[in-house]
Amino acid sequence: MKKNVLQFIGSFHQGGSERQTLQLAKLLKTDKTHNIFLAVLTDAGVLRKEAEAMGFSEIHAFPLNSFYDLNFVKQVRKCVRFLRENNIEVVHTHDFYTNVFGITAARLAKVKVKIASKRETGGIRSRAQDVVEKRIFAVADAIVANSYDVKNYVIAKGTSGEKIEVIYNGLDLERLEPKQKDRAEICEELKLPKDENIKFITLVANLRHTTKNQQMFLRVAQKLAKKMPHVHFVLAGEGELKPGMEKLAQELEIDEKTHFLGRCTKVPELLSVSFIGALSSRYEGFSNSILEYMAARLPVVATIVAGSSESILEGETGFLVEPDDDELMENRLIELLENEEKARQFGMKGRTRVEEHFSEEAQLRKVLELYKQKLNGE
Repeated sequence: MKKNVLQFIGSFHQGGSERQTLQLAKLLKTDKTHNIFLAVLTDAGVLRKEAEAMGFSEIHAFPLNSFYDLNFVKQVRKCVRFLRENNIEVVHTHDFYTNVFGITAARLAKVKVKIASKRETGGIRSRAQDVVEKRIFAVADAIVANSYDVKNYVIAKGTSGEKIEVIYNGLDLERLEPKQKDRAEICEELKLPKDENIKFITLVANLRHTTKNQQMFLRVAQKLAKKMPHVHFVLAGEGELKPGMEKLAQELEIDEKTHFLGRCTKVPELLSVSFIGALSSRYEGFSNSILEYMAARLPVVATIVAGSSESILEGETGFLVEPDDDELMENRLIELLENEEKARQFGMKGRTRVEEHFSEEAQLRKVLELYKQKLNGE
């Protein structure tokens, strides 16, 4: 008999956690071994249309203003009623806010299996949030971490490693195939220069958190721009930090070679015209951007953060540098820019690695195994 499973997403805005949650919901729905429900805290964002196209015509929203007002209590009660009325047996939450709200409601509704998730390490949560999340993890039946680095981070914060399951992010390789192929047309649509001699170094990261450390990327861009005039720099991502980053690019006198795309709905097309994929973060959980670069057959130069050494093979699919080591990142980028054959080989090996280790199929299999174990009381 099919079990009723609720996937809880924070919002439909385009971000790594949101994309992964929606992708997993689609996989589970297609698999048809469970009845899949979808709930959200903020019922807004460009991904909502994708959710509807997947067959989630009824999306259950529990909008919050705060964790500390009467509306929170009202929404929790509403969610508890929903869980009971629909006989939900597994609640799977996917970020800090859905962990707190969804696991709380699931516990009150006496849902059989409560699964939380952790996709980040340091630099984002306050001390108070860490305390709250630790308490939530204590009542969850399992915690999904998307890298071993994240698992070790959660253990170091005081949660038992026995309930933490590492399940890597999976990629929908079909979704990442560019629908447009013509470079000039893609560049025109993305408002990038059409000159075929230009090599784009691309950073795909939201502009909401300082942990993404776009300042490092821009400092390296300033040094490279002086040495390699045909290199341009692309930042794709939305967020309140965008005006400050644009101002920094002007101060560094690289604004003419630096392109801020904001929210980009054509990431596959962007990566198809890029030469290198970059990551400058100080903290991560497991970067979706790195996997997307590799899927697009790009060599990668990334900082050593949680998950990056688990996805990138040093000297084979890319290079790893310490956060804020501008000089080494610059040198690694130059090495690839000056050796197109090496860059091509890195990109091809990266694609193969994604296909073998970070597929949707592997992710789905491990999630289904986890559900089965917990529903059977293992």
